[in-house]
Amino acid sequence: MAKPLVRVPDAKVALSTASVYPESTATAFEIAARLGYDGVEVMVWTDPVSQDIEALRRLSDYHRIPILAVHAPCLLITQRVWSTDPWTKLQRAQAAAEKLGASTVVVHPPFRWQRQYSRGFVEGIWRMADETDVKFAVENMYPWRYRDREMLAYAPDWDVTKDDYRHFTIDLSHAATARADALRMLDRMGDRLGHVHLADGRGSAKDEHLVPGRGTQPCAEVLEHLARTGFDGHVVIEVNTRRAMSSAEREADLAEALAFTRLHLASASAPAGVPHP
Repeated sequence: MAKPLVRVPDAKVALSTASVYPESTATAFEIAARLGYDGVEVMVWTDPVSQDIEALRRLSDYHRIPILAVHAPCLLITQRVWSTDPWTKLQRAQAAAEKLGASTVVVHPPFRWQRQYSRGFVEGIWRMADETDVKFAVENMYPWRYRDREMLAYAPDWDVTKDDYRHFTIDLSHAATARADALRMLDRMGDRLGHVHLADGRGSAKDEHLVPGRGTQPCAEVLEHLARTGFDGHVVIEVNTRRAMSSAEREADLAEALAFTRLHLASASAPAGVPHP
């Protein structure tokens, strides 16, 4: 019997600019290029460079590294970035992605207090997706917990697989915080999985975004699944390096995350007509 071949999917491995915080967006481009990432995902937040399309284009050109995705400003700290109107934020994220050559806009479901936005969110995302080749990949979130109390902060639901979206982003750190089964969530997303945020977690109430392999999430299994199914979206390293004691330690964490991802994206697959053992 022929030996299984190693199959490496077409998925590109990108670095989220959020992974270098509190360093700058510009630093993320520099590190991604130096470590050999395939591209970056720009987290649009309070750093003025992250909001400036021409500045981002210059960084991409200078470091010769493409911008593969734009993360719309959906966080609590970005409520006034690119307008206070959530639909305007998404329109600007779409325009940025189109101008920068990014294929994906990552978006969170609305906060529950954004009542008008949340009521029309699912239909609105479909409308926007119909107007562009850019994917709007809606990301799984988690309940907020404090001691024994749980608050459902997102609408229609933190588990985005309960609603009908064209594309999903799976975030493994968010799955850990939600205490959800990431592999089952992946199955529910099926061929609508368009984007992956790779990070680990231990299931605490805090969204940890650990380097893959340092928590309890099935990071390796998810990557191997992507390899077996020929996933051709982007795998984005989105980890928390705020506790790094130096730039060298931060860079070592990001190098480790990249090596872990590339290793597990290479999966043994049998040639056509040869079943797996």
